[in-house]
Amino acid sequence: MTPPPFLRATAISKTYPGAHAGGLKETNLSIAKGKITAIIGESGSGKSTLLKLLYGLLSPDTGVIEFKGERVWGPEQKLIPGHEAMKMVTQQTDDLNVFAKVRENIAAMLPHTDLKAKQEKTDKIMQQLKIAGLAGNQAVNLSGGEKQRVAIARALVVNPEILLLDEPFNQVDTSFREGLQHDIRQAVKELGITVVIVSHDPAEVLSMADELIVLKEGAILESGDPKTMYQSPKHLYTARLLTNCTVLTKEEAKSVGLKTKAEHIVIYPEWVETVKTWTNNDWTIKQVLFKGPNEDLLLEYKGVAIRVLNDQFGKYTEGMKINLKLNKWLEF
Repeated sequence: MTPPPFLRATAISKTYPGAHAGGLKETNLSIAKGKITAIIGESGSGKSTLLKLLYGLLSPDTGVIEFKGERVWGPEQKLIPGHEAMKMVTQQTDDLNVFAKVRENIAAMLPHTDLKAKQEKTDKIMQQLKIAGLAGNQAVNLSGGEKQRVAIARALVVNPEILLLDEPFNQVDTSFREGLQHDIRQAVKELGITVVIVSHDPAEVLSMADELIVLKEGAILESGDPKTMYQSPKHLYTARLLTNCTVLTKEEAKSVGLKTKAEHIVIYPEWVETVKTWTNNDWTIKQVLFKGPNEDLLLEYKGVAIRVLNDQFGKYTEGMKINLKLNKWLEF
């Protein structure tokens, strides 16, 4: 007998009253066990609504959600909303006891029946999320990123089967996000749990996720593995979401020598090479923006602007004219 899907939503929808429709249109979704699934989309696309429906914090207007073949009930049917096999962490970290120490915040999630096991599990999860050095600190004195780590540790220490993360990196400084993402992925791998993460910034999850789900206006537009979707998105919306690309209309493309029958072409910055030749130096460098490991060159020709990556610092200056070599583009 074939086992039921791990986590499945069938024809679920959710509409909020008011002038703005919002919510989620009728949606079918299946989450694979042991994988990290990222739900991405613009603000108001229905990401958080979908996550709350999967957890049982909201009840769908239509359809059903099943976890291993059993119905996930919403707040109308449950006194304490949220499925027992799942844990959710949001960007707020409001459930921390700010006057308790980090160790106490995490240990409080475990029963008192076996104090030795309780201490060992608490120590282990603090090590995994690199907060062992904060064990004796009060939560009130932690930074936003440190509080986020503690909140995730509190969720993971009880060994949930599914961890739901709603914009977990909003309160984390950019310089520490990559480390936190790596630590979450490593902890998840070691614990063997399933993660569903919501983010408005796909760059945060491209290196984390095994599967991407793109939401637009309350509906799933496309899904797949991150690498394939980045390199070959099926929709213009997805391409714009995944990278800071240049989008040209058919007329703009033709004006700069690109032949296409499509309404739009998309150019990723890394697909363009700068070439300085004796002739055809048509593109004018309008701005050179320092980005740390590279520069952004903003170029213009016949009123058309394009963005190019450059790692040869000092080679180009504003006002210089150069030629471009385009290795690839997408058509929509």
